[in-house]
Amino acid sequence: MKVSIMSQTRHTKTLIIGSGPAGYTAAVYASRAMLEPILVQGIEPGGQLTTTTEVENWPGDTEVQGPDLMIRMEGHARAMGAEIVSDIILDLDLKNRPFTAKGDSGTIYTADSVILATGARAKWLGLPCEQRFKGFGVSACATCDGFFYRGQELVIVGGGNTAVEEALFLTNFASKVTLVHRRDELRAEKILQDRLFKNPKIETVWFHEVVEILGSENPRGVETARVKNVKTGELTDIPCKGVFIAIGHAPASELVNSVLETHNGGYVKVEAGTTRTSIPGVFAAGDLTDHVYRQAVTSAGMGCMAALDAEKFLAESG
Repeated sequence: MKVSIMSQTRHTKTLIIGSGPAGYTAAVYASRAMLEPILVQGIEPGGQLTTTTEVENWPGDTEVQGPDLMIRMEGHARAMGAEIVSDIILDLDLKNRPFTAKGDSGTIYTADSVILATGARAKWLGLPCEQRFKGFGVSACATCDGFFYRGQELVIVGGGNTAVEEALFLTNFASKVTLVHRRDELRAEKILQDRLFKNPKIETVWFHEVVEILGSENPRGVETARVKNVKTGELTDIPCKGVFIAIGHAPASELVNSVLETHNGGYVKVEAGTTRTSIPGVFAAGDLTDHVYRQAVTSAGMGCMAALDAEKFLAESG
């Protein structure tokens, strides 16, 4: 039974869309500037850090669990006076003032300024078989799903920090982890590479890419990753019960990519040294705009900048 929800309209000086380190930090600073912000959490409250385990590079914490860190950030934002709403923005009108956002709940949000902090999400290989086995042996989140593969052989695809971190994490459960990479060197930080190469459970397969994922239908499950040598074209089958995709992230810019200037594959472009976008009064922070650093601490810093930029914009526009 579908329950009809009476739509209501809420107005705020600053609407923050997204709830990772950028969004929550923006909420802290906007609250302290008396902008009475409303933060709409979106489809994944807490963002990508909720799908990580240990975070070792957050200043002040030698080790903290990603989800715990986000709970603390949310609590901090609430304590400063931010209103945090569990809703998903489906449509955003940035052409008219005040700006208008429509929530999945039926609520209409109007705002004098908007801070976009929608982050990024995992990329997939784009294979039809990937979709068929998603949730049945194919995953983009080792920390979410690694536990289900105790004593099994696994494949992970990628060459950056995420791929190496997830490969290392999977060794807590798997009997063997095979890392498949298109090149013969990794982009990951050297300290992570060092850990990877020293781990006896991890084997690296260079100059290969996954071209097909094979398995059974009843019950549905992965049995093999078919990989191709990018130089010779030779195919090899790697037996495995799970394939984890860690080939990077794409910015979650669908709400705005037709109205705001973007670059580097959809990242929202901001004025150098600021969080100002191509529309005055609209600011972007965190992984939505950062294709270079993509760190929790830099996202938080940009959230601070966005709130200060919004405060200045509102003061100057009267």
